[in-house]
Amino acid sequence: MAKTHMLRRWRRAAIVGLAAAAVVLSGCSIQISSQPDPSIGEDTMLINADKGNPFFTRNFNPYLTNTRTASRWIYEPLILVNPLDGTQNPWLASEWSQPDARTIVMTIRDDVEWSDGEKLTPDDVAFTFQLLKDNPSLDIKGAWQHLETVEVDGDDVIMHLQTDDAPSLPILGQTMIVPEHLWSDVKDPGTYRNENPVGTGPFVLGNYNDQQYSVDKNPDYWQADKIEIEHIVLPSTNSQLDTVTRGYDWAYSFISDVEGTWGAASEHNAWWFPPGGVIALMPNLEVAPFDDVNVRRGIALSLDREEIAETASEGYMEPAGQTGLVLPNQEEFLDPSIPDGGMITQDTDAALAAFAEAGYTLDGDRLVGADGKQLEFALTTANGFSDWTRAAQTVQSQLAKVGVKVTLKLPQPAGYQSAISNGDFEMAIGGMGNGDVYQAYNNLLSSEFYVPSGSGEPTANNFERYRSDEADALLKEYRETVDPARQTEIVQELQAIVYEEMPVIGLYYGGIWGLFNDSKFTGWPTEDDPYMIPQNYDSAPLGIFTRLERVKEDDR
Repeated sequence: MAKTHMLRRWRRAAIVGLAAAAVVLSGCSIQISSQPDPSIGEDTMLINADKGNPFFTRNFNPYLTNTRTASRWIYEPLILVNPLDGTQNPWLASEWSQPDARTIVMTIRDDVEWSDGEKLTPDDVAFTFQLLKDNPSLDIKGAWQHLETVEVDGDDVIMHLQTDDAPSLPILGQTMIVPEHLWSDVKDPGTYRNENPVGTGPFVLGNYNDQQYSVDKNPDYWQADKIEIEHIVLPSTNSQLDTVTRGYDWAYSFISDVEGTWGAASEHNAWWFPPGGVIALMPNLEVAPFDDVNVRRGIALSLDREEIAETASEGYMEPAGQTGLVLPNQEEFLDPSIPDGGMITQDTDAALAAFAEAGYTLDGDRLVGADGKQLEFALTTANGFSDWTRAAQTVQSQLAKVGVKVTLKLPQPAGYQSAISNGDFEMAIGGMGNGDVYQAYNNLLSSEFYVPSGSGEPTANNFERYRSDEADALLKEYRETVDPARQTEIVQELQAIVYEEMPVIGLYYGGIWGLFNDSKFTGWPTEDDPYMIPQNYDSAPLGIFTRLERVKEDDR
């Protein structure tokens, strides 16, 4: 497997979508090696994907936030989406269509059984959506923010939307389906732990205790011929050292010096760290002087993104451009008229010219306004997000060279979330971009999320408080069209807004941290074959499990 020189821990936080915790193993004076558990068979996979606190709670309700990781391998969605680039793969729905922007028709497979032998039907799908409507706390994908009604017509489930809403397809398609014949008797689905799960997925629950559990291959799985894994073992305790030494077949973690630690521990260890989003400077556009695009442009031109990426991510992630796109994942949407793929290079003279347009000039080593006061601001980031902190420190140092004074504020993660949600900040480190281009631009630019700073009301997106009639009109048109060509044109117009107006300032890519061992199973996603994001949580592993092949004894 290709070992791409890219890295940084990215986990989607509820509000910005980009953060995580580093594993630091560099500097060890002894050689670390992997010592696989000899009791784990060649047909069994050991995965570092679930963590106890410190022990497991037996909870396999796929809609609860504290569900066991493997619940999303027992239950399946209608459409399997690759979060890297938004590719939609038929899953429990064999096909779908959008006859208009207010209607989605999904055809449900007729060869799928629940693991107790009952047949999956379109009625199960309709029941699931009604369950989410009746229990809003379970609607984790926000399906009923888009749906008006759901009906069954033969093998089809017809979804009527509240308004023209073509981009809602992948949101609705990612809904995990549960069996009506069992869940219709659940008295309180919002607290139901579902200790003995019955799903349609490739695995069923095996042995379970509060320190380790296993799942076994579902012999009646509708894609059973594609599953060569017989058992998966998930321990509850996974220390930083465990990740390297325990003999995992699959882990998800940022590791300092991945080549010298994970890579050196076994000749079969490989990794792939693709970009999953953009780490950016997020100005509060309601706070002077950030309401002036020339100030934002001056800051953007002052920064050396190569140094920021190198310092923040220890050299494993690349600098990011100013389009809001995650490249190369979304290269098909890139507007070729934007120079250098949207990358902005450091240009001190151009930066000072932009600052001058806003009324700021150098006075010795200070950039001052007409009132003689130095341009200064506080940069907020979450305490404990080590790469964000390193990025903030590098920005602070680079802006000092053009006379801008930056102080750092590092509240705890909850305080950081509160600050950006309520607009209680001047500039913050945050994120933009994800695999769904519409959702990425909508979350960044839509005035539907606009809440004035200091109003006492938080917002879930558009933390920079951007408003534009042009952007709103483009987002509305995107929702109203099912023409992919026009959708691409709209995306290019939206990226032009981000490039020219700089509501946020892109710095570097946040990474997805896939660690693999190919001694027993091969076929992992790679840079050359990016068929699925290499994360081992949520529904993404379903697309990987069906692609892995056992290593034959003769090839060991």
